[in-house]
Amino acid sequence: MSDAPADRCGLRLDKWLWHARFVRRRELAAGLVAERRVRLNGQPVAKTHQLVRPGDVLVLTERERIRVVRVKELGLRRQGAAEAAALYELVAVEP
Repeated sequence: MSDAPADRCGLRLDKWLWHARFVRRRELAAGLVAERRVRLNGQPVAKTHQLVRPGDVLVLTERERIRVVRVKELGLRRQGAAEAAALYELVAVEP
């Protein structure tokens, strides 16, 4: 395994969505990807192992709204809501 810092390599999309508390379980993140409800830098994501890096823009299509977020940090583990909110910048929310 590499000792490189996480922000150089990136973090799996499903893990990042879980760390940032957009989903309760990584399996739910996989479901979002399978349903083509996630875009990374404007491109639809087909695999949960797609790497996310700081500066990337995600578009998350949920039931009632669309959220656009910019990845600020990757995070090392799932934390509380306040710490999770520091991992991203909310760019736009469309109802």
